[in-house]
Amino acid sequence: MNHDLLITNATLLANPADGHLQMATYLAVKDGAIVGIGAMADLDAQPEADHIINAAGNLVMPGLINCHNHGAMTLFRGLADDLPLMTWLNEHIFPAEARLVDAEMVYWCSKLAAAEMILDGTTTVADAYFHEDAAAKAFCEAGLRAVVAQGIIDFPAPGVPDPKQNITAAANFLATWQGKNSLLTPALFCHSPYTCSPDTLQRAKGLAREAGNLFFIHLAETREEVAQLKEQHGCTPVGLLHKLGLLDAKTVCVHCVWLEEGDIGLLRESGAKVVTCPESNMKLGSGIAPLAELLAAGVEVGLGTDGCASNNDLDLFQEMGSCARLHKVAAHEPTRLPATTLLGIATEVGARILGLAGQIGRLAVGFRADCLIINTRQPHLTPFHNPETLVYAGRGSDVATVLIDGKVVMQDRQLLSFDLAETLDKVRCLAKRVKTTG
Repeated sequence: MNHDLLITNATLLANPADGHLQMATYLAVKDGAIVGIGAMADLDAQPEADHIINAAGNLVMPGLINCHNHGAMTLFRGLADDLPLMTWLNEHIFPAEARLVDAEMVYWCSKLAAAEMILDGTTTVADAYFHEDAAAKAFCEAGLRAVVAQGIIDFPAPGVPDPKQNITAAANFLATWQGKNSLLTPALFCHSPYTCSPDTLQRAKGLAREAGNLFFIHLAETREEVAQLKEQHGCTPVGLLHKLGLLDAKTVCVHCVWLEEGDIGLLRESGAKVVTCPESNMKLGSGIAPLAELLAAGVEVGLGTDGCASNNDLDLFQEMGSCARLHKVAAHEPTRLPATTLLGIATEVGARILGLAGQIGRLAVGFRADCLIINTRQPHLTPFHNPETLVYAGRGSDVATVLIDGKVVMQDRQLLSFDLAETLDKVRCLAKRVKTTG
């Protein structure tokens, strides 16, 4: 068979969750899918392929999956640091969005986010924001696999100045992007149960359910949110979603820091998913999600960076390291959340949460060819005894080459899918508006 692409001489980490390394292997790609994996000794002396990449003993692994991001918020990186969540949101982020967010801003700043993620080894992202059509266009042009979720909120928002039109705008978004691009899956994102009424939440979830799409929501991020929802509705945020009939296998609850007794059971019984964003939660002082308890109960948990305004980077390798260390020190237990668990969460579990199981998240014949070549021949990765090193010492900058759907979108640290210099210049120009209108 003549392959489209062949990676040779690789150390293969096909399933990061099991930590098993295969030495001296090849990986063959045809029509965007993996069609062969095996030992170099079994490969033809002169294999037929349009493009051959010699991995030269470096590590090949599945691309990382960022299960929660607001890509366009790269413009707000460093805008309002060291503030509590509600002060950060109400006094800085919401006003900045009202002044600055339009389709042009979302397009270029999402493209910047795509560049950062690809360079750091993320091949799939779940993005949620306003003017999400522009974000979808940016991700398509970047060659990034994405679940793109149109934002819904009960006050004037970028692109939807009349809140009464928020569900109509969401429906139009789903209709526009459903099945339009093989790398893109549309979804809906209600900001939170304190910015969306029960009616809005039910209508949005009903729309997502009818279309068969995912429904994302920020949930139980702070103690203040829990207190507010208890006062208004007499139950926790998770309890409210349960009471409204919104919890099911296609509901993705982001943060879930402040869960009470019974909440985890409701999540487990419904099949709802959770995404933890530890660096954002740490920076905003929101707290520590009960990740070990969720996993022990059988709730599937993915990993996200959140947006650059609250993180301030999109490096999932660093996010894995932060997550592992945070939960160890919080529990005073060094065996809490082993590195291989985090590697699985950032790959195959993330794929399941985003409805992409069996397509991405591991390297196997029949899966789409979303993979990374990691340069392990560096001081901070030497010696490379085991994959756990990626969690405790790895950085996004260790990624040398990225394939998404069988296409090389970054090679030798150079983006190939679009002009990064143009994107940087455009975002720098947009950033001047932040200063002049701040």
